[in-house]
This record gives sequence, structure tokens and C-alpha cells, in this order.
Amino acid sequence: MALVPEGLRELLSWLEPGSQVVSAVPLAPDTGEGETRKGGGYGAPLRVTVRDARGASRVLVFRTATSNVFGHDRRADRAEEMLLAWDTFNAVPDHVRALDVGTILPGGRLLSLREGGEFYLLTTFAEGRMYAEDLRAVAERREATRRDLARAEALALWLSRLHAGKVADPDGYRRAVRDLVGHGEGIFGMVDGYGPAVPGAPPERLRRLEGLALDWRWRLKGRERRLSRTHGDFHPFNVVFEEGPGTGFTLLDASRGGRGDPADDVTCLSLNYVFFGLERPGAWAGLEPLWRRFWQVYLEASGDREVLEVAAPWLAWRALVIASPRFYPALPAAAREALLGLAERALRDERFDPAAAEELFR
Repeated sequence: MALVPEGLRELLSWLEPGSQVVSAVPLAPDTGEGETRKGGGYGAPLRVTVRDARGASRVLVFRTATSNVFGHDRRADRAEEMLLAWDTFNAVPDHVRALDVGTILPGGRLLSLREGGEFYLLTTFAEGRMYAEDLRAVAERREATRRDLARAEALALWLSRLHAGKVADPDGYRRAVRDLVGHGEGIFGMVDGYGPAVPGAPPERLRRLEGLALDWRWRLKGRERRLSRTHGDFHPFNVVFEEGPGTGFTLLDASRGGRGDPADDVTCLSLNYVFFGLERPGAWAGLEPLWRRFWQVYLEASGDREVLEVAAPWLAWRALVIASPRFYPALPAAAREALLGLAERALRDERFDPAAAEELFR
């Protein structure tokens, strides 16, 4: 008999008052023999025999999820697996019934979430000015101030320090690349959000871009040592600078588990200099020095010249995000054309050249 998890007896007595746990036995994924025997699954279930208050026995299954490389390596993935099961099991005819879903507390107690709906998160508030407002001001006056240059440099230096934290997890890098291409928030998901008649982004163009990006998934194999600590969504709407002339800032909304290729963060922020430079005629005169300073400082501080060899698919993803009519419905077709054109060029080249962005404005 397996050890009965702490809190399971309490949970069952709440679900079925007067019940008692008689036994708990681990369930193997397959008890058969031969070549078709299954060697593993996605969890560690227990077969639990329960006797109710009238003496009748009933068999239940207590399921917990385990970490694996198939998209279950993060705790959030495993929570999603359990919540999806709760939301769907009872809607499928002739399926086993889901009785409860919850989380295991640090002391071993079980906290039921069966009455829960959407989840919430409570955070502190970041005082200051969103970096996007800085970039809008630069675009409007067509000139970067000394403070603007200092802030671009501060962001590049901060990223170089963050990315210095390497993570030895080859499967984690492959997960990051897989999510880049195939996740709902990645390239495939962004493409699906465009619709059939978006100016500057006809379906055939998006299909070609997808194909180029898919090829990069294979080109990135063997780069697993690049896995680093990352922010995951390092754009100007997630950076809040302190008021005044300083360069201190607070970040919002870190994403994708905080691990990935440094190219994710670097292309995310830098491409926004191009984006804001497309806002109005002449705006690039102010944004171009920031683009150049950011890349120069990051490459020097990090020593990571390889980032230029892997940047293309990450840049293409971000181009699809900021060119998306769902996120920026007022974006002119010419700006979308320029962003996707830069992405296509990067995907076709062996190495990304930051000077390619400058050619968009000549």
C-alpha cells in the first residue's frame, strides 16, 4: 500500500462525509507485456479504495502531474493540465467523472478549487512613466536627447547582466524554441490572428514567413547552451522609468517562465525602436540613434556576438506581434509592410545585420 498523501483523507471526508481510505496503490501506465507495453505517462496516479459511512467500497483515482519535456516542465503547465481535465472530463459522454480539482499546500493539505473560475494575481504598482511614452516623444520631436540615449544604454546593460545567468537545461531551450514557433502566443498563433485580408500581410506572405521560421527551428538545434535567464516580454509597454532625468526603471509582466534565448529580449525591445520610427515621417532621425546605441552597448557588454546568428526567428515573431491588426489596429499598411519585410530578410540571411533596419528609412 502506498503512503496516503497528507490531506487526502480530509478531502475525501469533506466530499463524502463519514468515508475512510482503505488503501492507496500506485497505478502503472500499462500492466501488459511485449513491444506495445507503455513505459510512462504524464502523471503519478494512485488507485484509492474508499469505504463510505454505510460500509460500501468505492474506487477513486488521485492524480498528480509530473514534470516532463512535453510541455509540462513548468508548474503553470501542470496546473493547466489539471484545470483543463476538470473543465472537460464531465462534458465527455461515458468518461470517468471528475470529482474535484485543487492544489497541494506546503503542509500537505489539499485546497479545493472546484468552485473557482478565472485566476487572479495581485502585484505592487510601478510608479513612473512608461517607456513607450518616451519613444513617442522622440518620434514627435525627431531627436534623441542625452537622457534618451542613457536610457537605451541602461536597458542594454540590464539585459546583458540578466542574460549572463545561464541555465543548463537543453530541454528547456528546445521548449523555448518550440514555443517561439508553435505556441498560441508564438509565430503560428500570431499568424492565425491576422485574418484573410490584412493590408501588407496577405495569407500567402504569412505562409511563406511561417515556412522560413519553421526552418529556423531546426537551425537552432545544437544551441542549447544559450539558454539564459530572460524577461520574455521586454517591450516599451513593460518598462516603467522613474520620473525625472534618471535611468532607474521597474519592469512589468515577465513571461514564458523567465528562461529562453537572449535574442528574445534583445529583438523584442530593439524592434520597437523601428516600430516607433515608422509612426510618422522623419521619426527615425530620433529613433535610429537609440537603435544603434542599444545594439552597440548590448553586444559589447554581453560579449554575445552569436546573438546575431540566432536573432532572425525571434525578430520575426516580434515583427508579427507589432504588425498585428489585433494589437495595433491603426497601424498603416506601409508600416506593416516594412516590419514584415525586415522579418523576411532576417529569416533569409545567415546572420542578422542591425544596419538592415536603417535601410527601411532610406
